[in-house]
Amino acid sequence: MKIVAVTACPTGIAHTYMAAEQLEKTARGLGHQLRVETQGSMGIENELSPGEIAEAEVAILAVDIEVEKLERFDGKKTVRVSVTEAIKNPRGVLAKAGA
Repeated sequence: MKIVAVTACPTGIAHTYMAAEQLEKTARGLGHQLRVETQGSMGIENELSPGEIAEAEVAILAVDIEVEKLERFDGKKTVRVSVTEAIKNPRGVLAKAGA
């Protein structure tokens, strides 16, 4: 399964990257392709391309703040969870996404 994700926490430092790492590691272990964009104190990093978003079956938004360019996901199946949930229960987040 192809999945895209955005992670973002209020300060945009540790938890944003911890959530990204947990989702990536868990998805890879389950045999899925997951690409994560982070949004935080450094702005948007590893920005998802329109093609990556179009090819993905689902988008995971592990965010505790409003994120930039959210309209890119209009019409796409999305799952929205907290950053903490993505860190503590990445397998559960991926299950919500159908993975």
